[in-house]
Amino acid sequence: MASEIPLCNIWILFLYAADLVQLRGRFERDVERARDLPDLVGRLMVNVVEDRLRRNLSRGYRAQTAILPRVRGRIDMLATEAGQLMERGQIACRFEEHVMDTPRNRLVRAALERLAARVFTPETAYRCRSLAADFSRAGVSARRPSRAELAIDQMGRNEGADRMMVALAGMVFDGTIPTEKHGTALQPGDETTEHLIRRLFERAVGNALRIALEPEGWTIAQGRRIAWPVGGKTEGLPSILPGMQTDIELSHIKTSRRVVIDTKFTRILTASNYRGEILRSGYLYQMYAYLRTQESMEHPSSLTSEGILLHPQVGGSVDETMILQGHPISFRTIDLTASSTEFVEQLHRTATNQALALN
Repeated sequence: MASEIPLCNIWILFLYAADLVQLRGRFERDVERARDLPDLVGRLMVNVVEDRLRRNLSRGYRAQTAILPRVRGRIDMLATEAGQLMERGQIACRFEEHVMDTPRNRLVRAALERLAARVFTPETAYRCRSLAADFSRAGVSARRPSRAELAIDQMGRNEGADRMMVALAGMVFDGTIPTEKHGTALQPGDETTEHLIRRLFERAVGNALRIALEPEGWTIAQGRRIAWPVGGKTEGLPSILPGMQTDIELSHIKTSRRVVIDTKFTRILTASNYRGEILRSGYLYQMYAYLRTQESMEHPSSLTSEGILLHPQVGGSVDETMILQGHPISFRTIDLTASSTEFVEQLHRTATNQALALN
């Protein structure tokens, strides 16, 4: 994409994607002072982590086994009897130990160490290294946790203070921080970077829709796989048939409505040899497949399900709708280069009107 995206708008996308939009006004000074995205994330990480250290890091539990002179936790009778431990005044025990070395704390330490090598502001880099050392002294190991470990380490309702810290650390390892030129705006330059920012854009739109529409009775699903309505098929077909996965799906039971939203971090129009700029045919075919393959006479509402192709705005806004064989399909854009206030207003309009204003 040729248009530059202001850091403040990337930050807003992150807050929506991480479900932390309520914290938007809390870090405005850091956003304004940041010279690039790594510097912004570094500034925010050190501020949030320092605050968590002042209030003590969250702890977790680790399963342990040990031979002790007294009972702790549960007695391992088999090990005690096999080793004839009681004759020596000992007992084999299984217990859970309270530790700082949790997956989320290891993720944060690893993120601080990576940021220390990536940010160009000496003060921020020093603070990252210093905080990583504090984690080490607290007993947090340097081993970065796996996705499986992080999935198990779920945050409870009373652990909201960790949410921003973990979300920022995840942003570091999601690859959302590019190593592009310095400046106050992000300019994606390759397919990998654009793919990563696209994921941020998709999650942000999905959460904006959820915040606005769930109270109105809508259900929002992201990344749902849908099946081809295949009848007779040859033996080798399943291994070569491509899958289908929607970005965002909205469902409203009372009105029997289904809306499929496909977000693309590319230009919505492409050059044509004969007609100037036109809609990208591949994206239109993809949306057509999403809608038509799910039609069923047993569910009449599936015959009129709706589709929205949502792109960032490049070279002029687009807001067009058509009805194709009973399915309303819209083509719309959001201007990621607008002022932060205008950008947030567009995101809100997307949430409140985009899914509801199809004619």
